[in-house]
Amino acid sequence: MDLQNLTDYERRRLENIRRNNEMVASLKLHSKAAALSEEAKRRRVESKSNKVSPKKKPKTQSPIVIRRSLRTRGLPPDFSSGNGHKNEFVESMMKGPKSPSTPEGSKSPSLPEGPLSIRDRVFLDKILGFSKESQLRSSDKCSADDEVDEKKPLDCLIKRESGGGVEGSVDLGSMTLNAENIARIMPGRIMNLRFFPCIDSTMIVAGDKSGHIGFWDVDCEKERDGVFLYQPHKDPVSGILIQEFSQSKIFTSCYGGSIQLMDAEKEVFDKIYSSERAILSLSQRPNYVNCLYFGEGNGGLNLWDMRAGKEPSSSWPLHEYRINTIDFNINNPNIMATSSSDTTACIWDLRKIDSDKPKTLKTVSHSRAVHSAYFSPSGSSLATTSVENKVGLLGGVNFEDLSMIYHENHTCRWISSFRAIWGWDDSYLFIGNMKRGVDIISTARRKTVMTLQSEHMSAIPCRFSAHPYKVGMLAGATAGGQIYMWKSC
Repeated sequence: MDLQNLTDYERRRLENIRRNNEMVASLKLHSKAAALSEEAKRRRVESKSNKVSPKKKPKTQSPIVIRRSLRTRGLPPDFSSGNGHKNEFVESMMKGPKSPSTPEGSKSPSLPEGPLSIRDRVFLDKILGFSKESQLRSSDKCSADDEVDEKKPLDCLIKRESGGGVEGSVDLGSMTLNAENIARIMPGRIMNLRFFPCIDSTMIVAGDKSGHIGFWDVDCEKERDGVFLYQPHKDPVSGILIQEFSQSKIFTSCYGGSIQLMDAEKEVFDKIYSSERAILSLSQRPNYVNCLYFGEGNGGLNLWDMRAGKEPSSSWPLHEYRINTIDFNINNPNIMATSSSDTTACIWDLRKIDSDKPKTLKTVSHSRAVHSAYFSPSGSSLATTSVENKVGLLGGVNFEDLSMIYHENHTCRWISSFRAIWGWDDSYLFIGNMKRGVDIISTARRKTVMTLQSEHMSAIPCRFSAHPYKVGMLAGATAGGQIYMWKSC
C-alpha cells in the first residue's frame, strides 16, 4: 500500500487498527475464544449422546367433541359462575328445602326429577290465606244469586265493575316510586311478572331467564325481607297464570317445553305437562279454569283440558313463527288475540277456528316482530307492540279503527322486549323506555303524555303488571331481577 498517497485520516485509521491488533494479541483473546467454542461443542455432543428417546405411544383416534349449549344440556346459564361455585345471590335466597342441594365441586345444579317440595310455612300460609280470601270474595259475589249453575263455573265470579276494569281513574301525577318499594327478588332477567289478585294484600310473582319463580310479599314485616325463591324450571319462564278464585294454584311455563303447577295445598311444584318443543306463551280463557292455552313451537296454539289427559285437546297452526302472547277479551271469552314474530297480531273467534285453515277476524300487520297484543280492561280496544317502533291501537266496532303510535321499542339482547300494557281503564298504556323510565301513552291523544322517572331507578324496566284492584299500583321488572312498584298517593 502506498502510504504517501493516503490522507491524514486514512493514515490515523491504519495506525489505530495496528495498535488494537497488538493489544488483542497481548491478551490472547483469540485463543481463549477458540477454546470456549470447542468446549461448547463438546458439551452439546455429550448431551445428545446421553439423551434417551421416549417410547412412541400408539396412535389413538381423537374423540369427536360436540358443542352443546347450556339449554340443551339442561343447565341454567346464570346460576353458576365460571369457577363452579353457586351465585352468591341465589345461595343467600334459596336456603334449605327451597332449592335442590348441589354436590360440592359440581359446576351447576341439577333439578330433581320429581315434584319440588315447598316447606316454608310462612310462605305457604300466606298463599293459602290469599286463596281463602278470594274464595270468600267469590261466595259474596255469587250470594245475590239464589242458585248457581255448576255447568258454568265462575260465570258469576269473573264480572267486574265498569265493564271489566276497576272503578276510578288514576292520577298520573301522584304515582311515585319510593325506596321501600324496590326489591331484587331473583338473580336473572325477569321475563314475566304478575300481581296476585288480592284486595287486602300486595304480592308479586315473577319468573326469570334461569327458570326461577320468585315471590315478593310487599307488605311483609320488617324482620323478614318478604322474598321467596324457587327454581322449578331449567329454562326461561314464558308464562305465569294465577287463578283468581283459587290462588293456591299457580301455573308456570318455560322455553324447555314444560308446564309446572305450584299447589300450596300439596306444598309442591309439580310438572303437569311436557313437550319436546318450546312453550313460548301461556294463557287461560275466562270461565274455563281447567283449560290452558299455550303457544308451542313454531306458531302453533294448543288447547289442553287438564281433565281429559296428558295430550292437548286441540291444536291450530295460527302463525308462521312463534306466538309471543295470548290474551282473551273479558267481555267475550270466545274472542282471543295473539301476537307473533311473523310480524302480525291477530284476533280470532274460538267458535270459528278451523283446524286446517284458521281464519282471523282481524289481522294487524307490522313490518317487524310483534311482541304483544292485549285487550283493554273494557274489551273494546286492542294494543300491540312491535319492534318496528310502533304501538298499534285498534278500536271501534269490530276493531275496524287502527292507529299507529310511534315509540322507540329497540332493546339490546340482554334486555327483555318492551310490551305496552293497559292500566286500570282504557285511557292509558304503560311501556318502558331505554332511558330508565316508563312512558305513558294516552289512547285519546295517540301519543306519550308523561314519563315516570325516579332517582331510585338504576335499571330499565321492561315488563309490567298493573294491580287488578288497586288503581295506581304498577310493577315494573328489570333485566337484573329487580322490581319497581309505583303507588298512587
